[in-house]
Amino acid sequence: MKILVLGGTGWVSSHVARIALESGHAVTCLTRSAGVPNGARSVRADRDTNDAYAQVVNEQWDAVIDVASEPGHVRRATKALKDHAKRYIFVSTVSVYAGNAERGADETAERLPALEADAMQSMAEYGQAKVAAEDAVLDAFGADRSVIARPGLIGGPGDTTGRTTYWPWRFAHPVDATHIVVPDALDLTCAVIDARDLAAWLVHCANAEVSGTFNVLGEQLTLAEHLAVSREVGVAEGGAGVDEPWLLPMPADFLQAHGVNPWAGEKSLPLWIPDESMAAMSARSVAAAHANGLRLRPLADTLRDGMWWRGNNGGGAGLNDADERDLIAAWRARADG
Repeated sequence: MKILVLGGTGWVSSHVARIALESGHAVTCLTRSAGVPNGARSVRADRDTNDAYAQVVNEQWDAVIDVASEPGHVRRATKALKDHAKRYIFVSTVSVYAGNAERGADETAERLPALEADAMQSMAEYGQAKVAAEDAVLDAFGADRSVIARPGLIGGPGDTTGRTTYWPWRFAHPVDATHIVVPDALDLTCAVIDARDLAAWLVHCANAEVSGTFNVLGEQLTLAEHLAVSREVGVAEGGAGVDEPWLLPMPADFLQAHGVNPWAGEKSLPLWIPDESMAAMSARSVAAAHANGLRLRPLADTLRDGMWWRGNNGGGAGLNDADERDLIAAWRARADG
């Protein structure tokens, strides 16, 4: 197959290009920067310009795979390529949904309103931007010539946000001999899909001529189960040894009073979502994707590889050592008082 990857140097798109090459496909990467995977043809272009696709519209493509976030990028691409590509595969997000309280909701759930502008003003518009991009794909290619993939939390090596690399790293590098700080929300549903599994499925969709809209999430586990895997990986790889630490759950009000943030970012506890209206974000139906070839590696492999990557490339989300020590000391002081 001839596959056009709109990208190829970023996290997910580089995996897409590499896996497509390994599968024997001819891959062209249209990208602003250098550094596409070995074996791929590189076409340099700026997707903010109207002539970005001038170098690729003189060819016919079996599939276009796009990971863009800005609606303008997708609007221009689909307009330029609709008569030059058999299928358009777009990586959207579960953030397009208007609500996240219903467990098991499928792809027909209500979406947010589409962003009218071509570019986001802030990440607060991310979900609406992806809705607009989905609409552009469907308007140009139709449901029978497109795939709309809506992944949840993506993890593994390359996760610069640190959301999926922190927990195994912390278990491998505890600052307290007996305890590790975790949120008191151990029944919260978590789902991490490895970037490599997502990329492999996108290439499969191109090869198998899959069409449709799909939630694409990892195995759905409770936070307690996710932490158990993280602990197993962290202890094995980092070696907390005989002083293997136990969980120290802290309630939301205590954590927030001490400046701890949920989900991601500086001084945070990754995967923690105290807002009950968001509790089912990772508990959506993935039946359609599994019926169309989605395959997942064990979570332990994703966390192990991600922990190695974090150790060699820096952190992201989580608590630093000083914050962890301060929280444990404050918790014990409250208990003693």
